[in-house]
Amino acid sequence: MTIETTGFGALIIILVMAAVTLVTRWGGVYVMSFVPISYRIRQFISAMSGSVLVALLTPLAINGDNGARLALLTTAISMLLLKKPLPSIALGILAAALYRQI
Repeated sequence: MTIETTGFGALIIILVMAAVTLVTRWGGVYVMSFVPISYRIRQFISAMSGSVLVALLTPLAINGDNGARLALLTTAISMLLLKKPLPSIALGILAAALYRQI
């Protein structure tokens, strides 16, 4: 069985992906409603968000082009200096855009 990726088939794929995302998010909230939030659980949740970020950015740093690497480096340095994520991300995007423009 194959699904066309044009027209109606693409809509089905998007709807299935949206449903799976919704179920996993709601399921996580439902399961965590039975777990008492202790100090160790809070530490685990805090560490998990950082590990997901590293897992997303590492392939970009290894396989990305120089514009992507410059954006990561700019964002990291500006985050260390400014300690504010939104301006740091904006500077990283700006660095990649300028590098790719030149």
